[in-house]
Amino acid sequence: MTKIFIPYGTTEGQTAKIAEYIADVIRHHGQETEAVHLRNARETVSDDCDGVIVGAAIHMGKHDKHVAEFVRKNRETLARLPSAFFSVSLAAHGDAEEAESYVEQFERETGWRPAKVALFGGALLYTHYGFVKRHMMKRIARTKPGNLGIDTSRDYVYTEWDGVRRFTEDFLTDVADDAGRAGADGP
Repeated sequence: MTKIFIPYGTTEGQTAKIAEYIADVIRHHGQETEAVHLRNARETVSDDCDGVIVGAAIHMGKHDKHVAEFVRKNRETLARLPSAFFSVSLAAHGDAEEAESYVEQFERETGWRPAKVALFGGALLYTHYGFVKRHMMKRIARTKPGNLGIDTSRDYVYTEWDGVRRFTEDFLTDVADDAGRAGADGP
């Protein structure tokens, strides 16, 4: 049985929802997995992992610092194992160039170039924000491409769940292919 580790960092919870959805897809395919918020978890990849999917939210123009620290500490392991990265942002919904620039910045800061990268739209959770943040986010939403919602009486989720499923299933295929190559190279 394959074991996939899913470390992630989230600010408002959408990245956690995506990580748990990825874990559900992996379990549905009969594999073992663990999704862990890095603020509360171990800092290394265990030796029994067959693959790693790292996830991070964009907040104030940067990926979660706990994720960046984790990647720097585990860069050699991430290079050796099948690994992937998913970035969650509002930019991924309407400004692919900006979303890609966040990933490029993350790669420069950490020195890790994942073989597979996905950009997932995040969420505007107006009903969860305080007064100041709600109005600040509304102002930001007005200036961004992608027709972000500005009705502060409701929440908006921009994650394309079918895309998350396809990303996960593609990663599982890569892990299986890698295991097949390793078995063919065996004794």
